Amino acid sequence: MFSVAYADGVKTALQADSALANYFIESAEKLDVLAIVIALGMGLLVGLLIAFTYKRCYRGVLYSPNFSLTLIMLTLITTPVVMCIKSDIALSMGMVGALSIVRFRTAVKEPLDTAYMFWALTMGILLGAGLYPAAIAVALGIALILFLLTFLKFSNQAAYLLVVHYDEAAESDIQQLLRSTVKYRRLRSKTVTRNGAEMTVEVRLTDRQSLVASVLNIEGVYDATLVACQTEAGV
Repeated sequence: MFSVAYADGVKTALQADSALANYFIESAEKLDVLAIVIALGMGLLVGLLIAFTYKRCYRGVLYSPNFSLTLIMLTLITTPVVMCIKSDIALSMGMVGALSIVRFRTAVKEPLDTAYMFWALTMGILLGAGLYPAAIAVALGIALILFLLTFLKFSNQAAYLLVVHYDEAAESDIQQLLRSTVKYRRLRSKTVTRNGAEMTVEVRLTDRQSLVASVLNIEGVYDATLVACQTEAGV
């Protein structure tokens, strides 16, 4: 009886090995290496276009090369995922369930960065689905729109905090200089002591050096510091 059970176990194991081998053989036959290479190549080109657009149109305080690399990787990673699940409903449902438990803890500091991330994901979906003409048209169209909006000055200038230490007698000259050179300004704080006064003003600038030099040329100003900052809106 033991020998019969042992023989049944061996037979079952051989059948399992045969089924597994057949599965890998069928999977290898279905694997289209050329399609994968083309999709990843297109994903790399589109990802580079997105990263280039982000770099050229960036108007924040501190540009991050790592975020540009992230945009390229998002496009490349999304492309093969969509290629795997586009023809298998069961696999696609399982993938959705697996991704639903993922939680990203990194906060996006600038709202526009989120739009770039969705742009990269959308391109990966289109490329993974094999819609290459649509992906190229959408990528070029969005890039062109972003360049137009940037050059038409729809984006805000960078925000800075101007910290000035001065004699109280020089405050009127400082205010007059800011009114004539800075379009947007807002007083954040002002401190007056026996040794002088300190004023912090939020300003939006394109030429940082000229403002600091002009403030230092005012008689009664001890020093002026310009600090990059982010407003409540994240810009």
